[in-house]
Amino acid sequence: MPPRKPIPGSGHQSPRVVLAIELARLRTESGRSLRELAGKVGWDHSQLHSLERGKTLGGPEIIEALDVVYGTKPLLMRLWEIAKQETVFRDKYVRYMELEAEAVVIEHYAGSFLHGMFQTEAYAKALFWSTPHLPSQVPELEEQLVGRMSRQELLLCESPPHLRAIIDEAVLRRPLLDAGEWRGQLAHIVEMASQPHVAVQVLPYSVGLHDLLGGLVAFLRGLDGTTAVWVESSKSGELLEDAREVEQLRLSYDALRDVALSPQDSVAFIEQVMEDSAPCDPLAST
Repeated sequence: MPPRKPIPGSGHQSPRVVLAIELARLRTESGRSLRELAGKVGWDHSQLHSLERGKTLGGPEIIEALDVVYGTKPLLMRLWEIAKQETVFRDKYVRYMELEAEAVVIEHYAGSFLHGMFQTEAYAKALFWSTPHLPSQVPELEEQLVGRMSRQELLLCESPPHLRAIIDEAVLRRPLLDAGEWRGQLAHIVEMASQPHVAVQVLPYSVGLHDLLGGLVAFLRGLDGTTAVWVESSKSGELLEDAREVEQLRLSYDALRDVALSPQDSVAFIEQVMEDSAPCDPLAST
């Protein structure tokens, strides 16, 4: 088989798009028409066309057949598996958004970045724009930013959910590049903590290692008492609704809440971080 060529756009495109581009490239290089390829693999040409346009992912059988025809095994199957995982993640995230909108109590631990409910627009934008992207992808990032900020409208409705947050000290020690925007973010947390339906606790470094170190965990309790958990890292997320898995994470979360600073001491801690991040007045030391 000839040496592999780089997959066009693989550094910036979604796995679904990369798979579609690769399928179209392989067929073009083979010199086959869609109908000729359909006769070779035993699948309808319209389905092959949908695959090449990224409208469908198809199933493992058709992808395996294409891998055999093109002599690329297992490249296409691996691309398909990655694209499938992306689709599953997106579906789970949509389900999470639905549960969040219906929740009467939201409890979360933030280990490396603030939960979306606490983010200012500047903080959220810094997170979204930190991902490698092309100028053509900026509109998509802007749409994600609008979606992120609109989630906070839940806290402004007539009957907002109770929001309880444990924020790791590490989150408060990783500032935005703009000092003014960072102080604005810290002030926003303090302001939110003053609301009767919001409680904020800081988990200091002195607690040491713990079971939820690093990511973000959010518990969503519905009106019927059932609870789901969203577990997220910087690049992936998983929605858990199995009662045993939820209970195990609940025990870990409760253990952190027991050793975190009280809400009152937590606000004082954040205010101290704000004070420490304020620009020095050169005249004050003279």
